[in-house]
Amino acid sequence: MTLPPCPASTTPLLDVRQLAITLRTPRGPLRAVHDVSFALAPGGTLGLVGESGCGKSLTALALMGLLPGGTQVAGSVRFDGQELLPMSDAQWCRLRGNRIGMVFQEPMTALNPVHTIGRQVAEPLRLHQRLSARQARAEAIALLERVGIAQAEQRLDAYPHQFSGGQRQRITIAMALACGPQLLIADEPTTALDVTLQRQILELIQSLVAERGMALILISHDLGVIAQNVQRTLVMYGGTVVEAGPTHAVFGAQAHPYTRGLLAARPQLGTPRVPGGRLPTIAGTVPRLADLPPGCPFAGRCPLTISACDAALPPATALGAGHMARCTRLGEVA
Repeated sequence: MTLPPCPASTTPLLDVRQLAITLRTPRGPLRAVHDVSFALAPGGTLGLVGESGCGKSLTALALMGLLPGGTQVAGSVRFDGQELLPMSDAQWCRLRGNRIGMVFQEPMTALNPVHTIGRQVAEPLRLHQRLSARQARAEAIALLERVGIAQAEQRLDAYPHQFSGGQRQRITIAMALACGPQLLIADEPTTALDVTLQRQILELIQSLVAERGMALILISHDLGVIAQNVQRTLVMYGGTVVEAGPTHAVFGAQAHPYTRGLLAARPQLGTPRVPGGRLPTIAGTVPRLADLPPGCPFAGRCPLTISACDAALPPATALGAGHMARCTRLGEVA
């Protein structure tokens, strides 16, 4: 799906065009991401939403050059005017952690258990900014204080297991922000955290993005998180963007049946409880990549499925104000 370019006065910081990712599996090559396109300006915020396995994290890993070995990537990913996909490992290493930072989904696996958190936060500063050990240590303390780690100087030599889940997530944010990146990718940054910690982490990310003027890509399966924290939203299913546009338009119009199904399945405060009642669900289960239909990936689970849905992937249809959707039966959905 092709989103409208950034306004003429704003040059895109990140410009992704027709990104396709094919994984090598025992069953042969499988297309995991298909025709993903978007542009993100400096200071802009973009959300990727969808069920597990829809291609959100793979898209983020492609932007970081961290896809599994043997993966085939096609399309174009330009960052600040530079094409990223053909870059060598050495070039990626100079970019990652320096101009592009990433907050990974699970902080306990993102942090090295045998190194102190001070060493891990200081590492990008020493590698990319060539700071001395003393300078990097002082900057690491300042970063940990900024993300809300109490007694940062005293806890600098502690190990990841000595921190709570929320504290570890704050530490990974400090690592991602160490070199002042132009783009921050946050992949499910609030997974497994309680509601209070989720709010604190999201408010921290928002304040840091605003303070530093960074662009943000926020990945989540939580529709509420996406609705409240980003300007534009891409809804993904089966490796394809099925709906995209300004967040208020995507959540307000819900032009694609999958978007409607996701929103209908959310519990809502104030809804009368019916004895024996259940939340609406989307029929069926998410198919494996090898079992995706040849046409619309949502065909079969969608209550509006007709033979045309199975024949070919629907084209992206403009709905106005930068809002687009891929559906053969947009009229019936509306």
